[in-house]
Amino acid sequence: MAEQYRLEMRGVKKTFPGVKALDGVNLRVRPGTVHALMGENGAGKSTLMKCLFGIYKMDEGEVYIDGVKTEIANPDDALHKGLAMVHQELQPIPERSIAENMYLGRYPMKNYGPVKVVDHATMNKEAEKWLRDVKMEFDPKAKLGTLSIGQMQSVEIAKAVSQSANLVILDEPTSSLTDNEVEALFRIIRDLKSRGVSMIYISHKMAEIRQISDDITIMRDGTYVGTWAIDDISDEEIVKQMVGRELNNVYPPKDDYRTDETVLKVSHLTSILPNSFKDCSFELKRGEILGFGGLVGAQRTELMEAIFGMRHIESGTVEILGKEAHIKRPQDAINSSVGMITEDRRGTGIFGCLSIDDNTAIASYKHYTHMGKINKKEVDDVVKDSIAKLKIKTPSGKTLIQSLSGGNQQKVIIARWLANNPDILIMDEPTRGIDVGAKYEIYQIMIDLVKQGKSIIMISSEMPELIGMSNRIIVMCNGHITGEVEGEDATQEKIMSFATKFTLSGKENK
Repeated sequence: MAEQYRLEMRGVKKTFPGVKALDGVNLRVRPGTVHALMGENGAGKSTLMKCLFGIYKMDEGEVYIDGVKTEIANPDDALHKGLAMVHQELQPIPERSIAENMYLGRYPMKNYGPVKVVDHATMNKEAEKWLRDVKMEFDPKAKLGTLSIGQMQSVEIAKAVSQSANLVILDEPTSSLTDNEVEALFRIIRDLKSRGVSMIYISHKMAEIRQISDDITIMRDGTYVGTWAIDDISDEEIVKQMVGRELNNVYPPKDDYRTDETVLKVSHLTSILPNSFKDCSFELKRGEILGFGGLVGAQRTELMEAIFGMRHIESGTVEILGKEAHIKRPQDAINSSVGMITEDRRGTGIFGCLSIDDNTAIASYKHYTHMGKINKKEVDDVVKDSIAKLKIKTPSGKTLIQSLSGGNQQKVIIARWLANNPDILIMDEPTRGIDVGAKYEIYQIMIDLVKQGKSIIMISSEMPELIGMSNRIIVMCNGHITGEVEGEDATQEKIMSFATKFTLSGKENK
């Protein structure tokens, strides 16, 4: 009976030009439960949720809320019908207050003579109440930009609660959160669940799904695979149902392609900023995957951004292929045969308003420019070759990159640097927010690159990934390099001991 479900979606179909995004998908969510929605990147999860929330209009299908057939015209209509959505990519207005961000588009108003003005006193009072409701004691008048990403996520959930939502969609809510912030989020989720609120939880992280979910629905290639109680399906079966095949090994075979040649030598590199990296020295060999581990705030990203010319240094040297490199900006690094895939895919990785073609070729147009004119045929050939090699799911290279799934966007960024053919590729959290199938494909690309004599630096917060992919691992803590371990000798315990070598005060733990 439909009445037992908070939400039921039946036979949902959605087609975009050249792509059948959803083909007869079903979803049923029980009241007061957390329902995991899983599938590879491009499986259609976000598209299904956008159809539910009124962002897209579905071509076919029916939606029932609490047993009543419902038409949802747009996001405002969805909010009025008790639905709220916390998007994977937050779009905060950092210079406005927390309360203003929470009530954006629905400010309480009051009459000021003949003019209506925003009632800030009421808005702040209400916002404070809802923030307390999710156990977040923030000042509603504080600027949103003063909060961490995890705290902003909590504000989004408070916003959903303030709209009296009885169904909340959480799309990859922990992709940028620390462990403490994840636990705070889970506390809020459990509290909402105890009040009868239903949640749809999209994530690729199996441990999270196990910890927080009651039921799971799996999608594959825009189709519905099935729904299970979380206790009735194993991790191995989840992966098999997601990818349509068994992944016997999470990581490809790790052979050692290192040579004795040093392609990058960093000596005593120190940031111009006082609380950043200090006196960092390391070497990278040809054919090596060099992992960088550490906890949040270890300054791994900042160190790599300095090497790539995105940050200023106070002292130290960088040698590339035996010669000192004077890198003041990213273009200098690119000219020195260094590429970098940044941690923030949407913020500093893709050019969302440009096509896949442009995003792929933008770092290497100089290779295809003759007499001041870009050879479009050469560019098209490179892009087509990259799409085929990296198995990027798209109808055409002319498609806007922002319409692709996260995993396919990441593959386009990798294709960009492959087109530029760098000797050294820095990959900062290369598989964040990507499903297990796409992860394996990216791992295989990395192995293929080092086979060809390229060298890779990989920053990862996932210790199994560091151990599974790295020939050697360097660990940082509070801006210092605190340890180094060969890949075959690496354990999570060894990495963690180096990652916690300094206390918050900067004193070394003995």
